[in-house]
Amino acid sequence: MKNVLIIIIGIVAAYLGYLQFGGDKKQNASNAKAFKQRKTTSEIEARDINFSVTVAGEISPAEKVSVRPEVNGKIAELAVDISDYVAKGDLLFRLDDKDIRIEIDSRKKQIDSANLNLTQAQKEFERSKQLYEDDLVSKEIFETSKNKFELSEISRDRAQNDYDLTAEKLSKTSVVAPFDCTVLSRPVSIGQAVSGSGGQSGGTEVMEVADLKNLIILSHVNQADVSRMKKNQNVSIEIEAVADLVVEGVVERIAPQATIKSGIKGFSTKIRLLNTDSRVIPGMTATINIPVADSKGVVAARLASIFTERNEAEQKTETYAYVKNKENDSFVKQMIEVGVNDLNFAEVLRGLKIGDVVSLEKPDDEKVTETITLDGKKVAIEEKKEDPMIAKYDTNGNGKLDMDELMAARDKMTDEEKASLREKMMKRFGGGRPGGSGRPGGSGRPGGGGRPGGGGRK
Repeated sequence: MKNVLIIIIGIVAAYLGYLQFGGDKKQNASNAKAFKQRKTTSEIEARDINFSVTVAGEISPAEKVSVRPEVNGKIAELAVDISDYVAKGDLLFRLDDKDIRIEIDSRKKQIDSANLNLTQAQKEFERSKQLYEDDLVSKEIFETSKNKFELSEISRDRAQNDYDLTAEKLSKTSVVAPFDCTVLSRPVSIGQAVSGSGGQSGGTEVMEVADLKNLIILSHVNQADVSRMKKNQNVSIEIEAVADLVVEGVVERIAPQATIKSGIKGFSTKIRLLNTDSRVIPGMTATINIPVADSKGVVAARLASIFTERNEAEQKTETYAYVKNKENDSFVKQMIEVGVNDLNFAEVLRGLKIGDVVSLEKPDDEKVTETITLDGKKVAIEEKKEDPMIAKYDTNGNGKLDMDELMAARDKMTDEEKASLREKMMKRFGGGRPGGSGRPGGSGRPGGGGRPGGGGRK
């Protein structure tokens, strides 16, 4: 029984291995077919190129107020709830004012008492003044009546001030909207005791209101892009939470000093929405597209067809494309000058013309016949030495390694040959070229009009 079980397990393992091996062969065949059918050239054409810087930000109200009472008390009435729209001057909430009204009645009685005392003291002062002028009373008696009258006036004024303060406190028990607004939050309930804003705690927040018709976006713009922006510049804004909604905005403020946010040095920027939508609410994330440069109907080449390389002899970075000869499969290394670019195309200022066919990958060295400078001078390509790897594994004698030859030779190659082949493939297809060679967007990006692939750039 044990032997039978071992045989069954062996058959299953063999079958799974066959499936895996067969799957690998099919995958390799599929990859080889896709590689052979890839597009290797592109035609130079006239296009509009638009470059913009893209930054993210959060929508918030331009005016947002935390509503807190100025006096202590208990919530007696909450006139509004979350999301309610309130006009300026309308009641938001009211505190229980029973104790304050009792205090006001007491203050009124104090005023009445102070007025009676003042009237009596005034009569005594006037009488003693007349008697003093007639030399019927001493100066001491006259001074005493005068002081009593003045003290009665002070007491009356103090009682009036106390009443005025209590009346003002009563007026503060009803809190109204400071402007046309919408209630964002209301964390309290009726009957809850709240403290006034005059205390050390700053008072209890009863609700938060904001003007949702006046929205702004506060964003952090990378220091590399802030120089492309300017105050009063118009921008377009995409709202992520609302599909296909694009609103217009204007740059209102750019901070004069850089700050560091999430490890990135940049500048705080305030952008005001010019046209709002009822679906846009505070807290939503927005993407701001800031137009930087655009060119209409210019000579444009795909970014994949543009190469850069450091010329150490002349101490400069060269930008070039491989232009295909119409008569054969050879190429010319054409030096070019580029302008603005977007994510896919770059403007070619010099070196190429509409209708030229350029290579999307670096051609084999033997197919490049000459180099042409920006001034039109032709420089012959030096004859290259035969690649020993091609001489070793080129079975059909066409002077290069085809995909089938590579597939057949990969198990025979040494580790050094595999590393050399990998480096050549990376150099050919744009993956980390040695010596500073690369496509736009690397250290030798074209033009400076735009950098594709940067932090959210478009």
